[in-house]
Amino acid sequence: MGALDGKTAIVTGAGSGIGRAISLGFAAEGASVAIADIDAASADAVAKEIGDGALALTCDVADSAQVEAMVAATVERFGRVDILINNAGRARGGPVSRMSEEDWDSVFATNVRGTFLCSRAVLGKMIPQRSGVIVNTASGIGIRPRPYMAAYGASKAAVIHFTESLALEVARYGIRVNAFTPGVTDTPFWRAFRTEEDVAEAFRLGEVGQPEDLVPTVVFLCSDASREISGATIPRQIFVAKGDVE
Repeated sequence: MGALDGKTAIVTGAGSGIGRAISLGFAAEGASVAIADIDAASADAVAKEIGDGALALTCDVADSAQVEAMVAATVERFGRVDILINNAGRARGGPVSRMSEEDWDSVFATNVRGTFLCSRAVLGKMIPQRSGVIVNTASGIGIRPRPYMAAYGASKAAVIHFTESLALEVARYGIRVNAFTPGVTDTPFWRAFRTEEDVAEAFRLGEVGQPEDLVPTVVFLCSDASREISGATIPRQIFVAKGDVE
């Protein structure tokens, strides 16, 4: 018997990396999963890996009409929505002095607006059923800032605040809202911002986790085992001094 038997989950940004790992993990725990991604081919590929009990959906989480359609399609297929994983993300690095407004806005559109739109859409289903779980993918950079990541860090700090505020707002309906900070995780998203030398050094220092390592935490947050936990951000931060590693 799986920890999520009989549950229906929507996972955004599910076509690769952390979202893919969560989707596969949820299916293994008995959940039906809507695989939502802006890249249709990626969503289809993950849904095929899962087989029965998966639904591939193309969705830009910054577009309210697409988000509403995503939730409607999930309910049409599975009858309800019990879990939302707000995992779709975007990052743009570089000095603020040279960052374009378009880059800044694109980060906030996906990370903050997308989290809001998806949460609002599923709450329309969760509030009447008086149950549900929302888990947001945050980041350690939203807690501990780094240079040249102002847009991404600020957006993830906003996600953490949104998590805490929404948890207070919907507790009366039996809905829980939490977040987790993946830390350095080996995904296409992470590698896109690093040279081969940076990647090798991060592995040498023992800083890098795998997407699958995060799945037990997210399953726990979505299961009845965590029914007393809401408004929390589960951290994963590893800081290793280079001199400590041979």
